[in-house]
Amino acid sequence: MNTAAFIEAALQEDLGTGDYSTLGSIPAHAMGKAVLKIKESGIIAGIGLAEEIFYFLEPGAVFTLFKNDGDEVGAGEIAFEVSATVHTILKAERLALNCMQRMSGIATLTHLYVQAIKGYPARILDTRKTTPLFRVHEKEAVRIGGGVNHRMGLYDMVMLKDNHIDFCGGIEKAIAQTNAYLLANDLNLKVEVETRSLDDVRRVLAVGGIDRIMLDNYSPELLAEAIQLIDGKYETEASGGITLDNIVAYAKTGVDFISVGAIIHHAVSMDLSLKAQIL
Repeated sequence: MNTAAFIEAALQEDLGTGDYSTLGSIPAHAMGKAVLKIKESGIIAGIGLAEEIFYFLEPGAVFTLFKNDGDEVGAGEIAFEVSATVHTILKAERLALNCMQRMSGIATLTHLYVQAIKGYPARILDTRKTTPLFRVHEKEAVRIGGGVNHRMGLYDMVMLKDNHIDFCGGIEKAIAQTNAYLLANDLNLKVEVETRSLDDVRRVLAVGGIDRIMLDNYSPELLAEAIQLIDGKYETEASGGITLDNIVAYAKTGVDFISVGAIIHHAVSMDLSLKAQIL
């Protein structure tokens, strides 16, 4: 879903047959101004999307930016000021806030993970554990927070996970059949294979024909053994059970990527508000 279609659907969900609170109390021609107030510290995100929401309703709306996506912000600061018809401001308010609060929470949590391992080469990855139809914006928030996007969906990378391998009949068969399918259909996609043990790693190394090995639910000690075994032949990714408390131990192993679904699905929305500016 592109951004315009998302905004249209989200506004329709909220507006329904009409914003009767605004229609009943504010003249249609009335002009107004509002400011986006930041009420707690973190990494601000979603300003660009908020602009698009207001412009969708009123192309002539005027934005004055005081912060940009990715800025570190604190309580009491102002992110932007918007001038438009009061009807536009009140229609857009909740959608813009919902998006910005969610995205800022994700960017803030991602930033914490990125900063925790800033002395190591490992990069923080997101996952597909996202809110339906809001994935593109949640993943944008990850990038704003300093993380790296994994695949966007099932179509832009092959990931042979445990269920694929089990249903297919084993690692070797899953890799062979996948590569044959990609070749037959002229698909140039990276292939990642999930492993659950050092024996799985050895089997993948024996077969080859892949780009990245996922090391799922390994302890830091076992992960270090696997990294040595792989010896730089393929990209490596650690996943499963990784938190701010233990992420440094994983980064120390020399793994290339650390995927953390929690940076999206455990993020807490940042407290923001849109307030009328009365002169």
